[in-house]
Amino acid sequence: MEPLKLSPHTANGGLVQNLSEGGWRLTCPEGGAGAYRLAQLDDYQPFRRSQMPWRAGMTLSLQARASAANLPGTWGFGLWNDPFGLNIGYGGARLLPALPNAAWYFFASPPNYLSFRDDQPATGQLAGVFRSLPVPSWLFAPLLPLAPLLLVRPAARLARRMAAALVQERSAQLELDPTEWHTYAFTWEEETVTFRVDGESVLQTTFASRGPLGLVLWLDNQYAYWQPDGRLGYGTLPSPNAWIEIKEMDMQGTGLP
Repeated sequence: MEPLKLSPHTANGGLVQNLSEGGWRLTCPEGGAGAYRLAQLDDYQPFRRSQMPWRAGMTLSLQARASAANLPGTWGFGLWNDPFGLNIGYGGARLLPALPNAAWYFFASPPNYLSFRDDQPATGQLAGVFRSLPVPSWLFAPLLPLAPLLLVRPAARLARRMAAALVQERSAQLELDPTEWHTYAFTWEEETVTFRVDGESVLQTTFASRGPLGLVLWLDNQYAYWQPDGRLGYGTLPSPNAWIEIKEMDMQGTGLP
Protein backbone atom coordinates (compact mmCIF):
# COMPACT_ATOMS: atom_id res chain seq x y z
CA MET A 1 0.00 0.00 0.00
CA GLU A 2 1.25 3.48 -0.80
CA PRO A 3 1.98 5.98 2.01
CA LEU A 4 -0.99 7.87 3.38
CA LYS A 5 -2.05 10.86 1.33
CA LEU A 6 -3.38 13.35 3.86
CA SER A 7 -4.72 16.74 2.81
CA PRO A 8 -4.95 19.76 5.14
CA HIS A 9 -8.20 21.73 5.49
CA THR A 10 -8.34 24.88 7.57
CA ALA A 11 -10.70 27.76 8.33
CA ASN A 12 -10.29 31.20 9.92
CA GLY A 13 -6.65 30.95 10.89
CA GLY A 14 -6.37 27.24 11.51
CA LEU A 15 -2.91 25.79 10.86
CA VAL A 16 -1.53 22.33 10.06
CA GLN A 17 2.21 22.15 10.69
CA ASN A 18 4.75 19.36 10.52
CA LEU A 19 6.55 18.45 13.75
CA SER A 20 10.34 18.27 13.58
CA GLU A 21 10.28 14.71 14.98
CA GLY A 22 7.54 13.66 12.54
CA GLY A 23 3.80 14.04 12.84
CA TRP A 24 1.71 17.19 12.96
CA ARG A 25 0.52 20.08 15.11
CA LEU A 26 -3.04 21.24 14.40
CA THR A 27 -3.68 24.76 15.73
CA CYS A 28 -6.74 26.99 16.00
CA PRO A 29 -6.15 30.64 16.97
CA GLU A 30 -7.81 32.48 19.82
CA GLY A 31 -11.15 34.02 18.91
CA GLY A 32 -14.74 34.63 19.85
CA ALA A 33 -17.92 32.79 18.99
CA GLY A 34 -19.45 33.23 15.57
CA ALA A 35 -16.48 32.15 13.44
CA TYR A 36 -15.74 28.50 12.69
CA ARG A 37 -12.05 27.73 13.25
CA LEU A 38 -10.72 24.43 11.93
CA ALA A 39 -7.44 22.59 11.49
CA GLN A 40 -7.87 19.17 9.87
CA LEU A 41 -6.05 16.42 8.01
CA ASP A 42 -7.95 13.76 6.08
CA ASP A 43 -7.69 11.35 3.17
CA TYR A 44 -11.24 11.34 1.73
CA GLN A 45 -12.18 14.79 0.43
CA PRO A 46 -12.15 13.96 -3.33
CA PHE A 47 -14.24 10.79 -2.91
CA ARG A 48 -17.86 9.83 -2.73
CA ARG A 49 -18.71 7.86 0.39
CA SER A 50 -18.68 4.60 -1.57
CA GLN A 51 -15.09 5.39 -2.65
CA MET A 52 -13.60 6.22 0.75
CA PRO A 53 -10.29 4.47 1.37
CA TRP A 54 -10.74 2.20 4.41
CA ARG A 55 -12.57 -1.09 4.99
CA ALA A 56 -12.94 -3.38 8.00
CA GLY A 57 -9.82 -5.37 8.75
CA MET A 58 -7.48 -2.57 9.80
CA THR A 59 -5.73 -1.09 12.83
CA LEU A 60 -4.97 2.55 13.61
CA SER A 61 -2.40 3.56 16.21
CA LEU A 62 -0.99 6.99 17.07
CA GLN A 63 0.29 9.16 19.89
CA ALA A 64 -1.46 12.43 20.72
CA ARG A 65 -1.63 15.24 23.25
CA ALA A 66 -3.56 18.51 23.54
CA SER A 67 -2.67 22.00 24.74
CA ALA A 68 -5.33 21.92 27.49
CA ALA A 69 -7.57 19.38 29.15
CA ASN A 70 -10.86 21.04 28.17
CA LEU A 71 -10.54 22.66 24.76
CA PRO A 72 -13.77 24.42 23.70
CA GLY A 73 -15.28 22.61 20.72
CA THR A 74 -14.24 19.19 19.47
CA TRP A 75 -11.10 17.35 18.48
CA GLY A 76 -10.09 13.80 17.79
CA PHE A 77 -9.00 11.22 15.25
CA GLY A 78 -10.34 8.10 13.60
CA LEU A 79 -12.55 6.96 10.76
CA TRP A 80 -15.94 8.26 9.61
CA ASN A 81 -18.14 8.63 6.54
CA ASP A 82 -18.50 12.45 6.77
CA PRO A 83 -22.28 12.07 7.14
CA PHE A 84 -23.24 15.73 7.00
CA GLY A 85 -22.37 16.55 3.41
CA LEU A 86 -22.04 20.32 2.93
CA ASN A 87 -21.50 20.95 6.57
CA ILE A 88 -19.48 20.73 9.65
CA GLY A 89 -16.54 18.89 8.09
CA TYR A 90 -16.44 20.28 4.54
CA GLY A 91 -18.47 18.13 2.21
CA GLY A 92 -16.26 17.68 -0.86
CA ALA A 93 -17.95 15.18 -3.18
CA ARG A 94 -20.68 14.34 -0.67
CA LEU A 95 -23.63 16.60 -1.44
CA LEU A 96 -26.32 14.93 0.67
CA PRO A 97 -26.37 13.89 4.33
CA ALA A 98 -26.15 10.24 5.34
CA LEU A 99 -26.55 8.21 8.50
CA PRO A 100 -23.30 8.12 10.49
CA ASN A 101 -20.69 5.41 10.51
CA ALA A 102 -17.59 6.04 12.59
CA ALA A 103 -14.91 4.49 14.79
CA TRP A 104 -12.88 7.15 16.58
CA TYR A 105 -11.62 8.96 19.63
CA PHE A 106 -13.76 12.04 20.09
CA PHE A 107 -13.17 14.85 22.60
CA ALA A 108 -16.15 17.17 22.99
CA SER A 109 -16.63 20.07 25.39
CA PRO A 110 -20.03 21.25 26.67
CA PRO A 111 -22.58 21.98 25.31
CA ASN A 112 -21.84 19.16 22.84
CA TYR A 113 -24.18 16.18 23.21
CA LEU A 114 -23.46 13.71 20.44
CA SER A 115 -25.57 10.62 20.95
CA PHE A 116 -28.98 9.47 19.78
CA ARG A 117 -29.39 7.33 22.90
CA ASP A 118 -29.89 8.12 26.56
CA ASP A 119 -27.73 5.25 27.86
CA GLN A 120 -24.44 6.27 26.21
CA PRO A 121 -21.98 9.02 27.20
CA ALA A 122 -22.40 11.95 24.84
CA THR A 123 -19.79 14.54 25.84
CA GLY A 124 -16.28 14.60 27.26
CA GLN A 125 -13.48 12.17 26.39
CA LEU A 126 -14.92 9.33 24.34
CA ALA A 127 -14.01 6.25 22.36
CA GLY A 128 -16.97 5.33 20.20
CA VAL A 129 -18.55 3.52 17.28
CA PHE A 130 -21.56 4.31 15.10
CA ARG A 131 -23.08 1.75 12.72
CA SER A 132 -26.03 2.75 10.56
CA LEU A 133 -28.41 0.94 8.27
CA PRO A 134 -27.35 1.32 4.61
CA VAL A 135 -29.99 3.90 3.69
CA PRO A 136 -29.12 5.64 0.37
CA SER A 137 -28.37 9.34 0.74
CA TRP A 138 -30.87 10.33 -1.96
CA LEU A 139 -33.70 9.13 0.27
CA PHE A 140 -32.96 12.05 2.61
CA ALA A 141 -33.51 14.69 -0.08
CA PRO A 142 -37.36 14.73 0.20
CA LEU A 143 -37.02 15.09 3.99
CA LEU A 144 -34.84 18.20 3.91
CA PRO A 145 -37.82 20.63 3.67
CA LEU A 146 -39.09 19.11 6.95
CA ALA A 147 -35.91 20.04 8.82
CA PRO A 148 -37.50 23.13 10.47
CA LEU A 149 -39.82 20.76 12.34
CA LEU A 150 -36.79 19.73 14.41
CA LEU A 151 -37.12 23.09 16.16
CA VAL A 152 -40.38 21.82 17.64
CA ARG A 153 -39.42 19.72 20.65
CA PRO A 154 -42.04 16.96 20.37
CA ALA A 155 -41.06 16.47 16.72
CA ALA A 156 -37.36 16.56 17.61
CA ARG A 157 -37.83 13.95 20.35
CA LEU A 158 -39.67 11.68 17.91
CA ALA A 159 -36.96 12.14 15.27
CA ARG A 160 -34.26 11.35 17.84
CA ARG A 161 -36.01 8.09 18.78
CA MET A 162 -36.24 7.21 15.08
CA ALA A 163 -32.53 7.93 14.64
CA ALA A 164 -31.74 5.66 17.59
CA ALA A 165 -33.62 2.86 15.85
CA LEU A 166 -31.58 3.32 12.66
CA VAL A 167 -28.15 3.85 14.22
CA GLN A 168 -26.36 1.45 16.57
CA GLU A 169 -23.85 3.17 18.82
CA ARG A 170 -21.56 2.35 21.68
CA SER A 171 -19.12 4.63 23.48
CA ALA A 172 -16.94 4.66 26.56
CA GLN A 173 -15.90 7.59 28.73
CA LEU A 174 -12.13 7.92 29.08
CA GLU A 175 -10.39 9.01 32.27
CA LEU A 176 -7.04 10.48 31.30
CA ASP A 177 -5.04 13.69 31.07
CA PRO A 178 -5.08 14.57 27.36
CA THR A 179 -2.27 17.10 27.80
CA GLU A 180 0.10 14.15 28.30
CA TRP A 181 1.22 11.91 25.46
CA HIS A 182 -0.95 8.81 25.19
CA THR A 183 -1.01 6.01 22.65
CA TYR A 184 -4.48 5.59 21.15
CA ALA A 185 -5.32 2.56 19.01
CA PHE A 186 -8.27 0.66 17.66
CA THR A 187 -8.81 -2.42 15.53
CA TRP A 188 -11.81 -2.36 13.20
CA GLU A 189 -12.98 -5.81 12.18
CA GLU A 190 -16.10 -7.04 10.40
CA GLU A 191 -18.09 -7.63 13.59
CA THR A 192 -16.28 -5.74 16.35
CA VAL A 193 -14.13 -2.70 17.12
CA THR A 194 -11.60 -2.83 19.96
CA PHE A 195 -10.13 0.37 21.45
CA ARG A 196 -6.91 0.53 23.49
CA VAL A 197 -5.27 3.46 25.28
CA ASP A 198 -1.66 2.99 26.37
CA GLY A 199 -2.07 -0.72 25.66
CA GLU A 200 -5.13 -1.17 27.90
CA SER A 201 -8.53 -2.10 26.44
CA VAL A 202 -11.11 0.67 27.03
CA LEU A 203 -13.96 -0.53 24.78
CA GLN A 204 -14.88 -3.56 22.69
CA THR A 205 -18.12 -3.42 20.75
CA THR A 206 -20.33 -6.28 19.60
CA PHE A 207 -20.90 -4.61 16.22
CA ALA A 208 -18.70 -2.68 13.81
CA SER A 209 -18.92 0.44 11.69
CA ARG A 210 -20.13 -0.05 8.15
CA GLY A 211 -17.48 0.96 5.62
CA PRO A 212 -15.93 2.30 3.57
CA LEU A 213 -14.68 5.13 5.78
CA GLY A 214 -12.11 7.94 5.64
CA LEU A 215 -9.41 9.00 8.06
CA VAL A 216 -9.83 12.33 9.86
CA LEU A 217 -7.63 14.17 12.40
CA TRP A 218 -9.11 17.48 13.53
CA LEU A 219 -9.45 20.35 15.97
CA ASP A 220 -12.24 22.95 15.86
CA ASN A 221 -14.36 25.25 18.02
CA GLN A 222 -17.82 23.98 17.13
CA TYR A 223 -20.55 22.40 19.17
CA ALA A 224 -23.63 20.38 18.29
CA TYR A 225 -26.23 18.84 20.55
CA TRP A 226 -29.44 16.85 20.34
CA GLN A 227 -30.61 16.51 23.89
CA PRO A 228 -33.00 13.80 25.15
CA ASP A 229 -35.64 16.51 25.73
CA GLY A 230 -35.52 17.42 22.03
CA ARG A 231 -33.37 20.53 22.26
CA LEU A 232 -31.27 20.78 19.11
CA GLY A 233 -28.46 23.24 18.49
CA TYR A 234 -25.25 23.97 16.65
CA GLY A 235 -22.75 26.79 16.74
CA THR A 236 -19.23 27.90 17.57
CA LEU A 237 -17.57 28.69 20.88
CA PRO A 238 -15.10 31.36 22.01
CA SER A 239 -11.75 29.69 22.50
CA PRO A 240 -8.11 30.34 23.41
CA ASN A 241 -5.22 29.56 21.13
CA ALA A 242 -5.39 25.75 21.05
CA TRP A 243 -3.47 22.90 19.51
CA ILE A 244 -3.20 19.14 19.35
CA GLU A 245 -0.11 17.19 18.35
CA ILE A 246 -0.10 13.78 16.69
CA LYS A 247 2.89 11.58 15.98
CA GLU A 248 3.92 7.98 15.29
CA MET A 249 0.70 7.27 13.39
CA ASP A 250 0.49 3.80 11.88
CA MET A 251 -2.33 2.28 9.83
CA GLN A 252 -2.29 -1.37 8.85
CA GLY A 253 -4.86 -3.37 6.95
CA THR A 254 -7.53 -2.96 4.34
CA GLY A 255 -7.35 0.25 2.35
CA LEU A 256 -7.30 1.28 -1.27
CA PRO A 257 -3.84 1.67 -2.86
